[in-house]
Amino acid sequence: MSDCPFCGIVAGEIPGRIVGENDHAVAFLDANPMAPGHTLVVPREHRERLADATSEETQAVFALLHELAPKIETAVDAEGATVGLNDGSVAGQEVPHVHAHVIPRFPDDDGGPIHVAAGSRPELSDAELDEIAAAIGDD
Repeated sequence: MSDCPFCGIVAGEIPGRIVGENDHAVAFLDANPMAPGHTLVVPREHRERLADATSEETQAVFALLHELAPKIETAVDAEGATVGLNDGSVAGQEVPHVHAHVIPRFPDDDGGPIHVAAGSRPELSDAELDEIAAAIGDD
């Protein structure tokens, strides 16, 4: 996609601090980091939502996350990392190109668990949970 900044970084048209890559994914430092070492891992091809990516692409993204997360923590002397992605604008996705975040975490960094991203917890009955599980499992 011509106006996608992540596609521009992957193509070498926009400067990016590339920290890793494989056949189907590229990792680079976030230009607006939430912490030192904040890294994004994206599929090489433009895919707006996770469901748009191929199985091969998602596996490549996860392989790169697996490889780089401990290296990122070591590089910035972090004690852990929050790893996740926002899938769709309603979920907070700001650039419409699938991207996973590795955000190094430090004691007293004012960050919380990933659970806070969803706001308050709904109260769901066992029946509702069963219904949701069945709907997800249906093909």
